[in-house]
Amino acid sequence: MTQPDKSHESENAGRGNADLWLTGAFEMLLEGGIDSVRILPLAKKLGQSRTSFYWFFEDRDALLEALIARWREKNTGNLVRQAHAYAESLQEAVLNVTDCWFDAAVFDARLEFAMRSWALQSPAIALEIESADSQRIEALGEMFRHFGIEHGAADVSSRALYLIQIGYISMQTQEDLHIRMSRLPHYVKLLTHRSPQPNEMDRFYARHGYSPLQGVEH
Repeated sequence: MTQPDKSHESENAGRGNADLWLTGAFEMLLEGGIDSVRILPLAKKLGQSRTSFYWFFEDRDALLEALIARWREKNTGNLVRQAHAYAESLQEAVLNVTDCWFDAAVFDARLEFAMRSWALQSPAIALEIESADSQRIEALGEMFRHFGIEHGAADVSSRALYLIQIGYISMQTQEDLHIRMSRLPHYVKLLTHRSPQPNEMDRFYARHGYSPLQGVEH
């Protein structure tokens, strides 16, 4: 029986794959900003030849476009999905969105900071940020309106919910997890004018592997 020719597979394996290059570029963006994302340093970081990059991307601009697309899908896409997720109350809906701020797999704050830093030196990326902000705030506004909040109040509440977190990210605020969790019910009440139910908080805590008892001194 003729054996399949795997030389092409081996050749491609030696070049890595598009996701490998994109993940490496993502790490360089986080570590050193957009100016650090260059093909030759990236190839060295990945232990690949410079020429193998061109099997997956036409040029550096194509790589940067792929980075932008990843950010759009992960941060904007996931935030919009969380805003539209099923909830039995407005308080639970706000907690669904708050998952974004506690789970980097859902919303990557470091990537968000890197993109906003890039926007300071790129008008094109500034427009991307502006578009993302509008999409996210609109999705949050729809969430508030779904629970009967009138348009003007929903607009203000969605901006408050969103801009508080963007402030955390932009200022790179670091809080002890227990302190942040203890403040969360108060944030929900501030935004919805009603405290979340204990079972709503319990479900939120469970999703993030947290117990309020963690912060209690014995």
